[in-house]
Amino acid sequence: MNRWNSESHQARMNGRVVTEEDKVNHDYDDIINLPHYEPKHHPRMSMWNRAAQFAPFAALTGYDAAIRESGRYTDDWVGLSESGNEEMNRKMEMIVSILPEHPLVTIEYFVPDEHKVGGSYQTYTGNVKRIDEYEKFIEFTNGKKIPLDAIRDIKIEI
Repeated sequence: MNRWNSESHQARMNGRVVTEEDKVNHDYDDIINLPHYEPKHHPRMSMWNRAAQFAPFAALTGYDAAIRESGRYTDDWVGLSESGNEEMNRKMEMIVSILPEHPLVTIEYFVPDEHKVGGSYQTYTGNVKRIDEYEKFIEFTNGKKIPLDAIRDIKIEI
């Protein structure tokens, strides 16, 4: 017989009314003050490792990178107009005429993006070593090469 079933225990316990909380708390009186179990065959897990079990994980590997990549902006290649081509040819002829002096130039050019359509415009300043019309690139004294068809603007520093 459960000790809480009798009318006298339900009505009063040591002079006060017995509540449902009293019933719950007394269900574990026999084990509540026992020492915490310590395993004998393996060490306890550290708090750090224990917390790592509940850390969030990436169920879709690479998904965050794909979202960032799709949100990244690229520029479109804007080709030169007829007058722009004429001006570019005039500047290239000027560079060729002073090429032995290794002229200092600033070139704005287009670099295609490796992952998506478009690219970015970059600026480079350096001394011109040579212009290869067969391979269609301009080479600088430090070895950098820029394709001629990617150039948007040239400024010659005199």
